[in-house]
Amino acid sequence: MDIAGRIDTLEELTALYREPSSRALGKQLDRIDDGMASFIDLSPFLVLATTDGAGSTDASPRGGPPGFVRRLDDRHVAIPDLNGNNRLDSYRNIVTHGRAGLLMIVPGRDDTLRINGPAAITTDADLLAGFTKELRPPVAAIVIETEEIYGHCAKAFRRAKVWDPSSWAALASAPDLAAMYTCIWNVDEADIRDALEADYERGLGADQPIG
Repeated sequence: MDIAGRIDTLEELTALYREPSSRALGKQLDRIDDGMASFIDLSPFLVLATTDGAGSTDASPRGGPPGFVRRLDDRHVAIPDLNGNNRLDSYRNIVTHGRAGLLMIVPGRDDTLRINGPAAITTDADLLAGFTKELRPPVAAIVIETEEIYGHCAKAFRRAKVWDPSSWAALASAPDLAAMYTCIWNVDEADIRDALEADYERGLGADQPIG
């Protein structure tokens, strides 16, 4: 579409906003400090952002028990490859472009943690064996270097009232995946919902350790 008022230069963009504060600029580090380490260790959910460097981008949710993201040292974290749909969108982008961004979330906390940097996929047996014992050792893992790591303020989550149960009732009509699929395929919504639940049970069960 033809976007009216489109901003096409950095000069046009920066003219719209005030300069960032010294605190906003100074919060960015290149390694994990003690506070960030505690947040990473307790985060059970993140959004992984990747690009192929040629115009395609992707944002993918990842979750697991707290500690499913491993701190390898003060400059690197590793995310296990748990059961998914095998589209491999994020993995293809990382192999192609070698960079990724994370938005790490702790339920109930409005603040988040962001990590950006070089990324790679590994099948190193020693690294894969080190993930939480609540999960079966993964086939592969993503390792991300903390070229940039910083906390992100609470404004977005507070505006959205993400953790405020009183706001959820107004969103009850939002379609689930089964309802969205019926708009793509001529299928029965209840059948799709049952199939999805069965697939979730199999997939999550396959993540569990053997024995």
